[in-house]
Amino acid sequence: MSPQFSEKALKQVEKIVARYPHKEAALLPVLVLARREFGRIAEEEEKLVAAILGIKPIKVREVVTFYSMLNREKIGKYHIQVCSNISCTVMGAETLLDHIRKKIGIEPGQTTEDGKFSLSTVECLGACEMAPCMMVNEHYYGNLDKKKIDKILDKME
Repeated sequence: MSPQFSEKALKQVEKIVARYPHKEAALLPVLVLARREFGRIAEEEEKLVAAILGIKPIKVREVVTFYSMLNREKIGKYHIQVCSNISCTVMGAETLLDHIRKKIGIEPGQTTEDGKFSLSTVECLGACEMAPCMMVNEHYYGNLDKKKIDKILDKME
């Protein structure tokens, strides 16, 4: 069965599209909404967004595969993304990633069996001044150490 936006989400899509002179320009914000609505953006969701915006599905695929925030697979309730760029690496991100891996029991690219956590590494979170940093869902956390990470993760348990 093909996915369908809820009535509430369809109203949001209409508001988003109305902000732009061309429907195609609304692609990224509509995809973000779709990810929130469906928990992922796989081929079926790509086709839905393409149909709504009147564009070819390949255009949607190009955007989905470019942005790490547009997950093609379902992710956990808490999506932890650890920056692996040079600033964060120099400041100890690899050690912190190992700490997170041990604490939640999964490797980057995996989701815990209970669906609570997903772990990813990303090339850059654009927050070098807070190195090392990570995102959990849409919240940034920076100047991290093991204690800070433990506090953040313990609040989610």
